[in-house]
Amino acid sequence: MKKMPPPHDKYFLRTLHQEIDLYDRKLAHLDKFESFATAADREQAEHKMLDRRATLEKAARKLAAEGVEFNESELPRSFRSQADVATCQSGA
Repeated sequence: MKKMPPPHDKYFLRTLHQEIDLYDRKLAHLDKFESFATAADREQAEHKMLDRRATLEKAARKLAAEGVEFNESELPRSFRSQADVATCQSGA
């Protein structure tokens, strides 16, 4: 049986945004609270999370560029700060 690809609609985009926000929180926790034996172990763990987050971010930005609708309030915090900066610069 052939596996169906996930639908690329506003609900899928919302889920991507939630997952990106989760990775942002995990990275913040890693920086503040996690302890590692060596700096290389920390960098490896951080690099692994950043790679996963980058994949999700790429998919989310692609869907947004294709015109999939989304609510500004559902954007991950890391996206909101960038959008706020862009809004302030374009309005000035």
